[in-house]
Amino acid sequence: MQKIGKQTIKFDNPPTISQTACIVGPKESDGPLAKYFDQCLEDEFWGEDSWEKAESKIIKETVNTLISKSGIPSDKIDYCFAGDLLNQCISSSFGLRELNIPFFGIFGACSTFVEGMSLASVFVESGIEHAICASSSHFCSAEKQFRFPLELGNQRTPTAQWTVTGAGAAIISKSGTGPFITHITPGKIVDMGIKDANNMGAAMAPAAFDTLMTHFKDTGRKPSYYDAIITGDLGYIGKEILIDLMLADGYNIKSNYNDCGVMIFDKEKQDTHAGGSGCGCCGSVFSGYLFKQLKAKKLKRILLIATGALTNSTSNQQGESIPGIAHAISIEL
Repeated sequence: MQKIGKQTIKFDNPPTISQTACIVGPKESDGPLAKYFDQCLEDEFWGEDSWEKAESKIIKETVNTLISKSGIPSDKIDYCFAGDLLNQCISSSFGLRELNIPFFGIFGACSTFVEGMSLASVFVESGIEHAICASSSHFCSAEKQFRFPLELGNQRTPTAQWTVTGAGAAIISKSGTGPFITHITPGKIVDMGIKDANNMGAAMAPAAFDTLMTHFKDTGRKPSYYDAIITGDLGYIGKEILIDLMLADGYNIKSNYNDCGVMIFDKEKQDTHAGGSGCGCCGSVFSGYLFKQLKAKKLKRILLIATGALTNSTSNQQGESIPGIAHAISIEL
């Protein structure tokens, strides 16, 4: 592999995305992408006595489903990269504690899935055979931690996004028939001083702009090179901001750009305001819908850019601004 331009890594022997899996909650099951998920849950608890335990179970069963679908024995998988939104990433570490695979707990907020794919790809390019990347989120556990107890019934602002209940996981392998990860463009922390915790799209859009512009400049590619440019979870508001930022710099991405937070819910029918968010948003949309589109060759080149708001409840209460991050990964057949 080699570094090209300012931030991008180009793989000499592009790793393969061998298989994916995803499990989602009941609201996601009522959305437009329901048929693409491996399992749709009927309730938020899934037989557990807390939302946190339910989220751990979701990521555990998603990874188990992934291994089963791949046909790769678990003892042949070298490393696992996983993360979530809860304090100290307890969903991932508790859910995967019986996996018996060397584990890296990672945090990039809602950018965690692509961060994991990026790190797994570097490890695979360095010589290992297989690595898992996974991420999860849960509407109820996230609301409890970041906003208000659900029991209060607080009214949500129009700019607020709905945290996805779900998990996505993928196996990155040294050899295979594709789709291939050809480039990664790790993002920088971008902070424009936004403090509204109910408008994450606006906080993250500048980071997506910075990474997207860097990717195009580093690779010499234009937006038209890709069949689809997909951001992680800017939602409706962040999506429009990114379109405007790109257009102001001479790049029109309207024709082939969409956002996982926009795609996963029906905004009008499901009352999700500004769309979906959470570590499980990009993870489940890619592991379900996008991966199947690639395998069917309906999409042959996509740029997946997962965005994250690097904040927590304490920093917000102390009046801190919300730094954003965005990691991009080029996936091609």
